Amino acid sequence: MTHDDNYGATTPNRPATTHQEMIKGFGTVSMRPVAPASDAGVLHAWVSQERARYWGMLGADRERVQEVYAYVDSLTTHHAHLVHLDGSPVALFQSYEPEHDPVAECYEVQPGDHGIHILIGTPAGPVRPGFTGHLLGFFLTHLLKNPDRRRIVAEPDARNDRAIARFLRAGFTKGPQIELPGKRAQLVFLDRGDHRRS
Repeated sequence: MTHDDNYGATTPNRPATTHQEMIKGFGTVSMRPVAPASDAGVLHAWVSQERARYWGMLGADRERVQEVYAYVDSLTTHHAHLVHLDGSPVALFQSYEPEHDPVAECYEVQPGDHGIHILIGTPAGPVRPGFTGHLLGFFLTHLLKNPDRRRIVAEPDARNDRAIARFLRAGFTKGPQIELPGKRAQLVFLDRGDHRRS
């Protein structure tokens, strides 16, 4: 990963930053919508690694990754954001309205539910203390600024013990396991009043 010298700039291929926060002792975290054409390379490098097997795109080539995120970009109910730390890309955050997603067939969606998917990128160097916790806290704080979002829903692969444990440390509670296309998932829920930065 390289530092983005045009940090904060907007071009036709690089959407504007939608949220930015300076986290003391960690760095400046920002996010912007994924630009499918220009971001496909970094996203493919992440999703094609074994460590990202639960993302379900191990066999996808760069063109397929671009197609997937061009489709997501066309939706009004699903959103993908590339997250940067001090100007370098470090994570992919996606959010969605559960009632417009296959997960709605597996649990009773409540008013104010908002779904998320999180992929932490491949570290380019030493991982800073609290890396995943800071990024997750940043994302949740951003989402919960909207008072209509009463509960955050995530559905990591049921075999992904590390991801589930990370959600629980952030204040999520376990729901049932469900069958989704391509995976058995563990539902976890975060009521907005239970959000805590960690």
